[in-house]
Amino acid sequence: MDVILWFLETPSPDPRIIARLQELDNNDLHTPPTSSTSDDLFQRLPASTSALRPLGSVARAATEAEKHINLPGSARSYLKAIGWSVLVSSTLIMEGFDTLLIFSYFSLPAFKRKYGEPAGDGSYEIPTRWQFGLTTAAEAGEIVGLLFNGILADRVGYRATLLAALTFLFLSIFVSFFATSIRMLLAAQILCGLPWGVFQTLTINYAAELMPVKLRAYLLSGINLCWVLGQILSSGVVRAFVHNNSQWAYRIPFALQWAIGVPIFIGVLLGPESPWWWIRHKRPDRARQSLRRLTRKKSGRVNVDQIVSMMIHTDEVEKYITHNDTGSISYLACFRRTDLRRTEIACVVWITQQVCGTSLVGWAAYFYEQAGLNTKNSYNLSVGTFGLAILGYVVCFFLLARVGRRRLYLVGLFALAAILVAVGALGVPPKSEGLSWALGCLLLLVTFVYNITIGPICYVLVAEIPSTRLRVKTVVLARVAYNLSGILINWITPQMVSPEAWNWRGKAGFVFAGTTICCFVYCYWRLPETFGLSYLEIDILFAKKAKPTKFREVQCILERSGYYDIEGYGREEQCPFQGY
Repeated sequence: MDVILWFLETPSPDPRIIARLQELDNNDLHTPPTSSTSDDLFQRLPASTSALRPLGSVARAATEAEKHINLPGSARSYLKAIGWSVLVSSTLIMEGFDTLLIFSYFSLPAFKRKYGEPAGDGSYEIPTRWQFGLTTAAEAGEIVGLLFNGILADRVGYRATLLAALTFLFLSIFVSFFATSIRMLLAAQILCGLPWGVFQTLTINYAAELMPVKLRAYLLSGINLCWVLGQILSSGVVRAFVHNNSQWAYRIPFALQWAIGVPIFIGVLLGPESPWWWIRHKRPDRARQSLRRLTRKKSGRVNVDQIVSMMIHTDEVEKYITHNDTGSISYLACFRRTDLRRTEIACVVWITQQVCGTSLVGWAAYFYEQAGLNTKNSYNLSVGTFGLAILGYVVCFFLLARVGRRRLYLVGLFALAAILVAVGALGVPPKSEGLSWALGCLLLLVTFVYNITIGPICYVLVAEIPSTRLRVKTVVLARVAYNLSGILINWITPQMVSPEAWNWRGKAGFVFAGTTICCFVYCYWRLPETFGLSYLEIDILFAKKAKPTKFREVQCILERSGYYDIEGYGREEQCPFQGY
């Protein structure tokens, strides 16, 4: 809409720019030919949303100020927002902790003796069917929790939904702690999955709606770090009890989640609601209150009234683009018009996390043990794996300001495919101690590459791709797709790895190398670059059906045409986002 306002306010725009925009409309953007220029989005928008004219310059000013503030300035201005976002994201530490806990228990002697079956040589093993059942039970519960979350979060707010989920999680931890049979443990896993579904998506939506453009990627990618912290904590705790033969070896780790959850519950109870949620519910006064709690007055860099105007402006433009004047939000809307493409991309991006070989890392302790390493060494390597994951995020943190999301994702997929081919090749020769350590080292490399690229960048993409109005439900649908694919992966991975089933060992790498290559091809042709773009710009680029490879070029053309021109400011010859 800003490009329209500029063209209306500027008497003689550069004819070369107009020609280039027309060329993009005709050739690069795949916009179907129309009988009249009035059918063009940029021509219809100002006439259909004339009530927004008074907000145009104010919204433009807020967006321009947000884009041109540097990273340290953004961090100082939004320091309180960073703190609240980190607090909410910490809920995923509990999920990462408990998710890996179940995988690790399959190699824990005390757990196998309590819930397993005799293996014939005096030892005990958890049958493959129960391995699949325990890991899939949580996935099934998550799907139900996700779908309810998509409804509740939009209706009652993020805070109320999150508090209810935490309360329910405390109950499920209680059942896990006192489980006396594997069937009772299965029921506890299903109950755990319900609040996990809430954590998986609300953390993303909350961070995406609290952060300005410069900080958005850092806080969203940090969500993956919460997973890693939970997993490394889980591996360390299980490693400490590996030689403990009592029931406390598996009961105490369950109880430790209370120590993490109670402080988070208190923090969420005191935290602010998302200002975007208030805007969608036509409460700009409450949105201003939230923004004042999220920003620092003394910084002098944040104009709350301008930011609220920008939010209202973006919300109304999205209603126009989707032909949704009533403002209703439903799952069905995610499959209409331009939102269909956005939902598809978000779903595939998240499915990619499941099928790029990460399940081999999740089964690391079990995989190492079956490959010939003893139980102690297998757990040592597991802890080392997630230590490398933290190092990978640190590297990613420095890449975010210099490399686009699309490029990092494609490079990560290509590198993972190559490593997984090597894993498969090492699984062909007969098992030996040297090959076992080599497989372990390659899985360490998979974790490192994943946590530089696919792991953290996925959370950035699934938050930036949807429209602001449908972000909650689009992210829910993407996570449901992730969980459904996870059910298949959780079934096939034990079959490939377990000596009681297919006993493929490292050859499982060939399977995941093939799926990773398929994801690479899809992302090359369909995944757009959202690096440094505001939500309004992303909305317009999707509405114009821009090619994934043309997103940055089209955005730069709009910028040079005065897209955010304020009294002549901002009409640089070069794209201002090249340095961010």
